[in-house]
Amino acid sequence: MNLLKSALAVMIGLSCAGAPVYAQTEKNNNNDDIEHITVDASQVELRDSFAGGQVSRGGRAGILGNLDMMDSPFASTNFTADIIREQQARSIADVLQNDPVVRVAKGFGNFQELYVMRGFPVYSDDMTYNGLYGVLPRQYVAAELSERVEVFRGASAFLNGAAPGGSGLGGSVNIVPKRAGDDPLNRVTLGYESQGHWYGAADVSRRFGDDSQSTGVRANFVQRGGETSIDNQDRELSVAAIGIDHDSDNFRLSLDLGYQDHQVDSPRPAVTPGSAIPEAPDSDTNFAQEWTYTNERQFFGAVRGEYDFTDNITAWAAYGFRSGEEDNVFANPRQAEANGDFSAYRFDNVRNDEIRSGEVGLNIEFKTASVGHTIITSASTFSLESENAYAFSDFSGFAGNIYNPVTATMPDADFFIGGDLSNPLITEKTDLSSFALADMISFNDGKVLLTLGGRVQNIETRTFDYNTGDELSGYDESQLTPVVGIVYKSSEQVSYYANYIEGLLPGEVAPASSGGEPIENAGEVFDPYSAEQIEVGVKYDAGQYGGSLSVFNTSKQSSIVEDNVFSTDGEQQNQGLELSVFGMPTSNLRVLGGFTWLDAEMTKTQDGTLDGKTAIGVPDLQANINLEWDVDALPGLTVDARAAYTSKQYASADNSLEVDASNRFDLGVRYSFLAGMTDITLRARVDNVFDNNYWASVGGFPGSNYLVLSEPRTFRLSASFNF
Repeated sequence: MNLLKSALAVMIGLSCAGAPVYAQTEKNNNNDDIEHITVDASQVELRDSFAGGQVSRGGRAGILGNLDMMDSPFASTNFTADIIREQQARSIADVLQNDPVVRVAKGFGNFQELYVMRGFPVYSDDMTYNGLYGVLPRQYVAAELSERVEVFRGASAFLNGAAPGGSGLGGSVNIVPKRAGDDPLNRVTLGYESQGHWYGAADVSRRFGDDSQSTGVRANFVQRGGETSIDNQDRELSVAAIGIDHDSDNFRLSLDLGYQDHQVDSPRPAVTPGSAIPEAPDSDTNFAQEWTYTNERQFFGAVRGEYDFTDNITAWAAYGFRSGEEDNVFANPRQAEANGDFSAYRFDNVRNDEIRSGEVGLNIEFKTASVGHTIITSASTFSLESENAYAFSDFSGFAGNIYNPVTATMPDADFFIGGDLSNPLITEKTDLSSFALADMISFNDGKVLLTLGGRVQNIETRTFDYNTGDELSGYDESQLTPVVGIVYKSSEQVSYYANYIEGLLPGEVAPASSGGEPIENAGEVFDPYSAEQIEVGVKYDAGQYGGSLSVFNTSKQSSIVEDNVFSTDGEQQNQGLELSVFGMPTSNLRVLGGFTWLDAEMTKTQDGTLDGKTAIGVPDLQANINLEWDVDALPGLTVDARAAYTSKQYASADNSLEVDASNRFDLGVRYSFLAGMTDITLRARVDNVFDNNYWASVGGFPGSNYLVLSEPRTFRLSASFNF
């Protein structure tokens, strides 16, 4: 908490730094003249882009709707379609490389994209799609599906409900689907990536109707294929998506459908270290077995409607689904030593998911004297049925070396089998339901905004035997998660905020044994895990540029065993300081970046043996800066540069294994011009310019310490034609 106090002086200093600034709209720095703020909690309408077009002025704060950044008692960064397209982003992970709060990792034993925020994992299948959990493809999401990538920082159990995958304590990611603009769009993009990876995409939209009532249709098609910049790794991606929206005076409706087929042959796996951290090999090295692969096919969709009964009463409803199939063959290196030697075994698995997700809500706005109220009530539901089967080869495995990879004979996966790979049974069911109520209060002529609320969340999970389908265990518990948030606008340029909010994870069932010793309270069901967050910050809006500074403290429960008794009395405490800057400080320069300082300490561990140690995979410092410069001497030419720094990370709970700090530099250039009636943009980009070799992340799944190698230097070229 000392960090919270020490940061206040810096925040106060920022508020006093009033200087002449560029302004998009006329502003008055007299505190007495602040205009009255009406909180617009629309679930559909998006906030405008900030100066420079790389981020927006605000984004979704769960059931509170799309809030302007200066009115929100939380911190977020909301990336626009412009930066996604101009940086030639391939997936959501590429977009999040711009955020100093986020570091990209991989899932446990698979190739799922995973995002570490404020020291806690956010699984890709815990992202929301237009506000709904579980709808997006589970392991990889193509960037072309996104109009906005909204990164919410911090716990969000009240705002969004508990994440069904059991993550989300450090933040959340919402993907906003593309919509048809006012003008017709015909865009075709062709591209090429290092080693022979080709790319083609089409983006087409139209609007029909008049100003009072219109319907838009937007379709996107994507095809990628060929060898990537990692040796002998081939990727095939097919995406088709359509978005339809209708907008009238008091009714707004959207429908989105998508299909994604993603296949990777010889995908480079993560490496689990042994007694030492091996030096990172050349970043284009592929130590995957050529017989390994990962395939996933996902069909998904969502519908959302919003109806204004009166000027002050609005109701909304949303429903989404996903039907997914995955099959994989893995052989991940384990017990890798300093000389690069490792052992591995074959692991096959299949997974089929059926997901349904929905919510309904009501906003009521009214005034009592000079105080404005927005009452928001919402109910949500989520259901998952997952079919799974697996097969392992002999765990003694085969030998290999990450510096001198060779192909081993594929062993038979007949040693340890669960279920039938050709006909998997249901092994997991998850049902979440919740009810939330909030009041967003505006008073003192809009200078003060207060948010109060709570959500009652019920979590029910059941597991079933892989071979018989018999139920093995179940869990059904509820918990209340409150929120308190306040914003004080000392001027139109500066707003202070603070919040108390909680995260929520499913509780555990005490196991039968731990470390070979029997557990005395085996089978006891524990309440959902909570994480308590306190955050204070300041935001600055100078019209053409802006930023935020925040300091937070998050305490998370964890499980421990003491005297052969299982409990949830353990604790991890993450506290940090975040700075974000963005905008266009001059007429031809765009800036996006910041830093995160983080202290992730284990404060209550089993027998106190790890008290004071740093959590696995959490760097002390992360820093990003992205600059774009429009060259005045040649109109249409823009160059950009991005640098990212990540400090050392620990790869063992006792902090005896340490991964070195890393740097990454990216460069890009684009040139836009008109050829007849066709707008053409040519783009070239080099990621990891200096071809640095480093371990980019450690772990991601709680308690795990697997290492993910950096991406090699990668060249990307593309040409877009708008006609």
